Amino acid sequence: MKRLWTLFLLSLLVGLLVACDDTASQNNAVDVSERQINVVATIGMITDIVENIGGERVDVTGLMGPGIDPHLYTASEGDVTRLREADIVFYNGLHLEAQMANVLERMNESGSRTVAVTDGIEREILLAPPEFQGAYDPHVWFDVSMWMSAVETVRDALIELDPASAEIYQQNAEAYLSELQELHEYVQEQAETVPEQKRVLVTAHDAFNYFGRAYGFEVRGLQGISTAAEASTADVQNLARFIAEREIPAVFIESSVPQRNIEAVQAAVRSEGFDVSIGGELFSDAMGNPGTPEGTYIGMVRHNIDIIVSALLATE
Repeated sequence: MKRLWTLFLLSLLVGLLVACDDTASQNNAVDVSERQINVVATIGMITDIVENIGGERVDVTGLMGPGIDPHLYTASEGDVTRLREADIVFYNGLHLEAQMANVLERMNESGSRTVAVTDGIEREILLAPPEFQGAYDPHVWFDVSMWMSAVETVRDALIELDPASAEIYQQNAEAYLSELQELHEYVQEQAETVPEQKRVLVTAHDAFNYFGRAYGFEVRGLQGISTAAEASTADVQNLARFIAEREIPAVFIESSVPQRNIEAVQAAVRSEGFDVSIGGELFSDAMGNPGTPEGTYIGMVRHNIDIIVSALLATE
Protein backbone atom coordinates (compact mmCIF):
# COMPACT_ATOMS: atom_id res chain seq x y z
CA MET A 1 0.00 0.00 0.00
CA LYS A 2 2.83 2.41 0.89
CA ARG A 3 4.52 1.73 -2.45
CA LEU A 4 1.29 2.34 -4.36
CA TRP A 5 0.78 5.63 -2.51
CA THR A 6 4.34 6.69 -3.33
CA LEU A 7 3.82 5.88 -7.01
CA PHE A 8 0.57 7.85 -6.99
CA LEU A 9 2.29 10.89 -5.51
CA LEU A 10 5.15 10.62 -7.98
CA SER A 11 2.67 10.59 -10.86
CA LEU A 12 1.05 13.74 -9.47
CA LEU A 13 4.40 15.47 -9.19
CA VAL A 14 5.39 14.46 -12.72
CA GLY A 15 2.11 15.91 -13.93
CA LEU A 16 2.89 19.10 -12.07
CA LEU A 17 6.29 19.38 -13.73
CA VAL A 18 4.81 18.86 -17.18
CA ALA A 19 2.21 21.53 -16.47
CA CYS A 20 4.92 23.87 -15.24
CA ASP A 21 6.90 23.37 -18.45
CA ASP A 22 3.83 24.16 -20.55
CA THR A 23 2.75 27.25 -18.62
CA ALA A 24 6.01 28.71 -17.28
CA SER A 25 6.44 31.36 -19.97
CA GLN A 26 2.78 32.31 -19.65
CA ASN A 27 3.04 32.65 -15.85
CA ASN A 28 6.18 34.76 -16.07
CA ALA A 29 4.46 37.14 -18.48
CA VAL A 30 1.33 37.64 -16.35
CA ASP A 31 0.62 41.21 -15.27
CA VAL A 32 -0.43 41.08 -11.62
CA SER A 33 -0.62 44.82 -11.07
CA GLU A 34 -4.42 44.91 -11.34
CA ARG A 35 -5.16 41.98 -9.03
CA GLN A 36 -3.98 40.21 -5.91
CA ILE A 37 -0.94 37.99 -6.28
CA ASN A 38 -1.64 34.29 -5.73
CA VAL A 39 1.14 33.12 -3.39
CA VAL A 40 1.86 29.68 -1.97
CA ALA A 41 4.24 29.29 0.97
CA THR A 42 5.35 26.07 2.63
CA ILE A 43 5.92 26.63 6.37
CA GLY A 44 4.06 29.09 8.58
CA MET A 45 7.09 31.27 9.23
CA ILE A 46 7.34 32.02 5.50
CA THR A 47 3.60 32.55 5.17
CA ASP A 48 3.93 35.14 7.93
CA ILE A 49 6.70 36.98 6.07
CA VAL A 50 4.66 37.12 2.87
CA GLU A 51 1.59 38.44 4.69
CA ASN A 52 3.65 41.14 6.40
CA ILE A 53 5.45 42.25 3.24
CA GLY A 54 2.67 41.73 0.71
CA GLY A 55 -0.20 43.10 2.76
CA GLU A 56 -3.39 43.46 0.73
CA ARG A 57 -1.47 42.89 -2.50
CA VAL A 58 -1.17 39.15 -1.81
CA ASP A 59 -3.50 36.21 -1.27
CA VAL A 60 -1.35 33.66 0.58
CA THR A 61 -1.94 29.95 0.98
CA GLY A 62 0.25 28.22 3.56
CA LEU A 63 0.65 24.50 2.93
CA MET A 64 1.85 23.46 6.38
CA GLY A 65 -0.20 24.65 9.31
CA PRO A 66 0.11 24.27 13.10
CA GLY A 67 1.61 21.00 14.27
CA ILE A 68 2.78 19.94 10.80
CA ASP A 69 6.30 18.54 10.49
CA PRO A 70 7.86 19.76 7.21
CA HIS A 71 10.54 17.05 7.33
CA LEU A 72 7.85 14.40 6.86
CA TYR A 73 5.32 16.36 4.80
CA THR A 74 4.20 14.92 1.47
CA ALA A 75 2.34 17.05 -1.08
CA SER A 76 -1.33 16.18 -1.51
CA GLU A 77 -3.23 16.35 -4.77
CA GLY A 78 -4.68 19.66 -3.63
CA ASP A 79 -1.20 21.00 -2.93
CA VAL A 80 -0.10 20.09 -6.43
CA THR A 81 -2.98 22.14 -7.85
CA ARG A 82 -2.16 25.10 -5.58
CA LEU A 83 1.49 25.02 -6.58
CA ARG A 84 0.62 24.86 -10.27
CA GLU A 85 -1.79 27.80 -10.07
CA ALA A 86 0.40 30.07 -7.92
CA ASP A 87 1.97 33.22 -9.33
CA ILE A 88 4.92 32.61 -7.01
CA VAL A 89 5.93 29.93 -4.48
CA PHE A 90 8.11 30.61 -1.44
CA TYR A 91 9.83 27.78 0.42
CA ASN A 92 12.62 27.47 2.94
CA GLY A 93 15.10 25.34 1.04
CA LEU A 94 18.16 23.66 2.57
CA HIS A 95 16.20 20.39 2.35
CA LEU A 96 13.74 21.40 5.07
CA GLU A 97 10.80 20.44 2.86
CA ALA A 98 12.45 17.06 2.28
CA GLN A 99 10.00 15.14 0.08
CA MET A 100 8.83 18.32 -1.68
CA ALA A 101 12.31 19.74 -2.29
CA ASN A 102 12.91 18.07 -5.64
CA VAL A 103 9.62 19.16 -7.17
CA LEU A 104 10.12 22.75 -5.99
CA GLU A 105 13.60 22.85 -7.49
CA ARG A 106 12.38 21.31 -10.74
CA MET A 107 9.58 23.86 -10.92
CA ASN A 108 12.19 26.60 -10.69
CA GLU A 109 14.34 24.99 -13.38
CA SER A 110 11.32 24.77 -15.69
CA GLY A 111 10.68 28.50 -15.42
CA SER A 112 8.05 28.75 -12.66
CA ARG A 113 8.54 31.35 -9.97
CA THR A 114 9.74 29.43 -6.92
CA VAL A 115 11.96 31.14 -4.38
CA ALA A 116 13.96 29.54 -1.56
CA VAL A 117 13.97 32.25 1.11
CA THR A 118 17.33 31.05 2.47
CA ASP A 119 19.13 31.63 -0.85
CA GLY A 120 20.22 35.10 0.28
CA ILE A 121 22.02 33.82 3.37
CA GLU A 122 25.78 33.52 2.98
CA ARG A 123 26.72 29.84 3.06
CA GLU A 124 29.71 30.62 5.28
CA ILE A 125 27.44 31.39 8.23
CA LEU A 126 25.18 28.36 7.82
CA LEU A 127 25.68 25.38 10.11
CA ALA A 128 26.65 22.12 8.42
CA PRO A 129 26.45 19.32 11.01
CA PRO A 130 28.49 16.28 9.90
CA GLU A 131 25.64 13.92 10.83
CA PHE A 132 23.35 15.68 8.32
CA GLN A 133 25.16 14.13 5.33
CA GLY A 134 26.98 17.28 4.29
CA ALA A 135 23.81 19.41 4.04
CA TYR A 136 23.11 22.61 5.92
CA ASP A 137 20.91 22.88 8.99
CA PRO A 138 17.69 24.43 7.60
CA HIS A 139 16.27 25.87 10.87
CA VAL A 140 17.63 29.37 10.27
CA TRP A 141 14.54 31.18 11.62
CA PHE A 142 15.71 30.53 15.19
CA ASP A 143 18.37 33.21 14.74
CA VAL A 144 16.17 36.25 14.21
CA SER A 145 19.02 38.23 12.68
CA MET A 146 19.47 35.52 10.01
CA TRP A 147 15.74 35.33 9.32
CA MET A 148 15.81 39.01 8.42
CA SER A 149 17.65 37.94 5.26
CA ALA A 150 14.64 35.79 4.33
CA VAL A 151 12.44 38.88 4.66
CA GLU A 152 14.68 40.74 2.23
CA THR A 153 14.53 37.83 -0.22
CA VAL A 154 10.72 37.81 -0.15
CA ARG A 155 10.62 41.61 -0.55
CA ASP A 156 12.91 41.51 -3.59
CA ALA A 157 10.99 38.65 -5.24
CA LEU A 158 7.66 40.45 -4.86
CA ILE A 159 9.14 43.64 -6.27
CA GLU A 160 10.47 41.73 -9.27
CA LEU A 161 7.08 40.13 -9.86
CA ASP A 162 5.04 43.28 -9.20
CA PRO A 163 7.23 46.37 -9.73
CA ALA A 164 4.19 48.66 -9.78
CA SER A 165 3.76 48.03 -6.03
CA ALA A 166 7.47 48.23 -5.17
CA GLU A 167 6.97 51.11 -2.76
CA ILE A 168 4.41 49.12 -0.76
CA TYR A 169 6.78 46.17 -0.41
CA GLN A 170 9.69 48.42 0.52
CA GLN A 171 7.73 50.22 3.23
CA ASN A 172 6.22 47.04 4.66
CA ALA A 173 9.61 45.34 4.72
CA GLU A 174 11.26 48.28 6.45
CA ALA A 175 8.61 48.26 9.18
CA TYR A 176 8.76 44.49 9.63
CA LEU A 177 12.56 44.41 9.72
CA SER A 178 12.47 47.05 12.45
CA GLU A 179 10.14 44.80 14.49
CA LEU A 180 12.47 41.86 13.96
CA GLN A 181 15.47 43.85 15.14
CA GLU A 182 13.55 44.63 18.34
CA LEU A 183 12.68 40.95 18.64
CA HIS A 184 16.32 39.91 18.24
CA GLU A 185 17.33 42.30 21.01
CA TYR A 186 14.52 41.04 23.26
CA VAL A 187 15.67 37.42 22.88
CA GLN A 188 19.26 38.45 23.66
CA GLU A 189 18.16 40.31 26.78
CA GLN A 190 16.01 37.44 28.03
CA ALA A 191 18.72 34.86 27.39
CA GLU A 192 21.21 36.85 29.44
CA THR A 193 18.97 36.57 32.50
CA VAL A 194 19.86 32.86 32.66
CA PRO A 195 23.26 32.12 34.25
CA GLU A 196 25.67 30.94 31.57
CA GLN A 197 26.14 27.48 33.13
CA LYS A 198 22.36 26.93 33.05
CA ARG A 199 21.88 27.85 29.40
CA VAL A 200 21.32 24.29 28.20
CA LEU A 201 18.35 23.62 25.92
CA VAL A 202 17.18 20.02 25.50
CA THR A 203 14.40 19.43 22.98
CA ALA A 204 12.74 16.66 20.98
CA HIS A 205 14.84 17.18 17.85
CA ASP A 206 17.95 19.10 16.95
CA ALA A 207 16.24 22.22 15.59
CA PHE A 208 17.64 24.94 17.85
CA ASN A 209 21.32 25.11 16.90
CA TYR A 210 21.06 28.56 15.29
CA PHE A 211 19.21 29.72 18.39
CA GLY A 212 21.99 28.32 20.57
CA ARG A 213 24.74 29.98 18.57
CA ALA A 214 23.01 33.35 18.44
CA TYR A 215 21.87 33.55 22.05
CA GLY A 216 24.48 31.56 23.96
CA PHE A 217 22.78 28.21 24.67
CA GLU A 218 24.23 24.73 24.53
CA VAL A 219 21.68 22.71 22.56
CA ARG A 220 20.87 19.00 22.63
CA GLY A 221 18.11 17.25 20.69
CA LEU A 222 16.88 13.68 21.02
CA GLN A 223 16.40 13.23 17.28
CA GLY A 224 18.70 14.65 14.64
CA ILE A 225 18.30 17.70 12.41
CA SER A 226 15.49 15.92 10.56
CA THR A 227 12.71 14.13 12.41
CA ALA A 228 12.80 11.50 9.67
CA ALA A 229 15.67 9.97 11.68
CA GLU A 230 14.25 7.87 14.52
CA ALA A 231 15.80 8.09 17.98
CA SER A 232 17.19 4.81 19.27
CA THR A 233 17.17 3.44 22.80
CA ALA A 234 20.86 4.36 23.00
CA ASP A 235 20.01 7.95 22.00
CA VAL A 236 17.47 8.15 24.83
CA GLN A 237 19.91 6.70 27.37
CA ASN A 238 22.79 8.94 26.31
CA LEU A 239 20.67 12.06 26.51
CA ALA A 240 19.25 11.00 29.88
CA ARG A 241 22.74 10.47 31.24
CA PHE A 242 23.79 13.91 30.02
CA ILE A 243 20.77 15.56 31.69
CA ALA A 244 21.34 13.75 34.99
CA GLU A 245 25.07 14.49 35.09
CA ARG A 246 24.54 18.16 34.32
CA GLU A 247 21.45 18.37 36.56
CA ILE A 248 19.48 20.18 33.90
CA PRO A 249 16.17 21.26 35.47
CA ALA A 250 13.90 21.15 32.41
CA VAL A 251 13.51 19.68 28.94
CA PHE A 252 11.03 20.79 26.30
CA ILE A 253 8.49 19.22 24.00
CA GLU A 254 7.78 20.59 20.51
CA SER A 255 4.42 21.25 18.90
CA SER A 256 5.29 19.34 15.72
CA VAL A 257 7.03 16.33 17.33
CA PRO A 258 5.26 13.60 19.37
CA GLN A 259 5.45 14.31 23.13
CA ARG A 260 6.17 10.66 23.92
CA ASN A 261 9.77 11.09 22.72
CA ILE A 262 10.61 13.55 25.48
CA GLU A 263 8.54 11.63 28.01
CA ALA A 264 10.77 8.61 27.32
CA VAL A 265 13.80 10.77 28.08
CA GLN A 266 12.18 12.03 31.27
CA ALA A 267 11.59 8.45 32.43
CA ALA A 268 15.17 7.46 31.58
CA VAL A 269 16.51 10.43 33.55
CA ARG A 270 14.47 9.32 36.55
CA SER A 271 16.12 5.91 36.34
CA GLU A 272 19.47 7.72 36.54
CA GLY A 273 18.43 9.09 39.94
CA PHE A 274 17.54 12.61 38.85
CA ASP A 275 14.18 14.28 38.27
CA VAL A 276 13.83 16.54 35.23
CA SER A 277 10.62 18.44 34.49
CA ILE A 278 9.01 19.16 31.13
CA GLY A 279 9.44 22.90 30.95
CA GLY A 280 6.72 23.51 28.38
CA GLU A 281 5.93 23.31 24.68
CA LEU A 282 8.10 25.09 22.14
CA PHE A 283 7.25 25.88 18.55
CA SER A 284 9.99 24.61 16.27
CA ASP A 285 9.06 23.62 12.70
CA ALA A 286 5.52 25.00 12.89
CA MET A 287 3.88 28.03 14.48
CA GLY A 288 0.80 28.15 16.71
CA ASN A 289 -2.85 28.40 15.73
CA PRO A 290 -3.96 31.35 13.57
CA GLY A 291 -5.33 34.22 15.62
CA THR A 292 -3.09 33.48 18.61
CA PRO A 293 0.16 35.33 19.40
CA GLU A 294 2.08 32.12 18.67
CA GLY A 295 0.43 32.01 15.25
CA THR A 296 2.85 34.73 14.13
CA TYR A 297 6.61 34.47 13.82
CA ILE A 298 7.24 37.24 16.35
CA GLY A 299 4.77 35.76 18.82
CA MET A 300 6.24 32.28 18.37
CA VAL A 301 9.79 33.46 19.07
CA ARG A 302 8.72 35.48 22.10
CA HIS A 303 6.77 32.49 23.44
CA ASN A 304 9.77 30.19 23.03
CA ILE A 305 12.31 32.38 24.80
CA ASP A 306 9.86 33.21 27.60
CA ILE A 307 9.11 29.50 28.20
CA ILE A 308 12.79 28.53 28.08
CA VAL A 309 13.93 31.24 30.48
CA SER A 310 11.06 30.64 32.92
CA ALA A 311 11.71 26.87 33.08
CA LEU A 312 15.49 27.14 33.42
CA LEU A 313 15.18 29.75 36.18
CA ALA A 314 12.49 27.86 38.08
CA THR A 315 15.03 26.43 40.54
CA GLU A 316 16.83 29.73 41.10
